[in-house]
Amino acid sequence: METLQTPLTNLQLELLKVFARPVSEPDLLEIRRMLAKFFAEKAMNLADEAWEAQGWTAEDTERLLREHHRKTA
Repeated sequence: METLQTPLTNLQLELLKVFARPVSEPDLLEIRRMLAKFFAEKAMNLADEAWEAQGWTAEDTERLLREHHRKTA
């Protein structure tokens, strides 16, 4: 068996504690949704802060939506 090279994060440890007990499928789904919502809100807040720091406007939003941003490998 391969040994773990990277220690677990504090979040991973906390989740292991939570999931050490049996959890029903509906509860598991609710927990997943709560985690997704939490991280989505964090991402949106960071994006809002960056948006404000750049002083971007609704016109910038439209321009960004029309531009091609992918880079070739």
